[in-house]
Amino acid sequence: MTEYTTGAPREAGSQWYDGEAGPLVRPYAMTGGRTRPGPTGVRFDLIALVTLDPGAPGADGDTALGPEHRALIDLCRVETQSVAELAAGADLPVGVVRVLLGDLLEGGCVTVSRPVPPAQLPDERILREVIAGLRAL
Repeated sequence: MTEYTTGAPREAGSQWYDGEAGPLVRPYAMTGGRTRPGPTGVRFDLIALVTLDPGAPGADGDTALGPEHRALIDLCRVETQSVAELAAGADLPVGVVRVLLGDLLEGGCVTVSRPVPPAQLPDERILREVIAGLRAL
């Protein structure tokens, strides 16, 4: 008997992925179906820096944390990393990492340094005038 899916027909009982793909876990399974981090819905920029909180309450032995949470903690243990670096290092989609980081932030395991909003940065024209003034000295 042949089963039909959105691709080519395949034999009944055969796997729809190859052996090199490894175990398949859908992103929504890692996040419990959530698409936004935490009840506050805080957003993490790709360049936001994540640091492991030295006073984290039992990050090592916390059974409430899944393996993906622990992987992010291990990556932060080495050095402060951006959200994008954590996603690449954990080999997870950025959306999943954002939700997992929301869990870790609420649990007090990590701290997040958000980038300075562009509106708070000095005007480029002013910086160029300061550089020109310094060169004139």
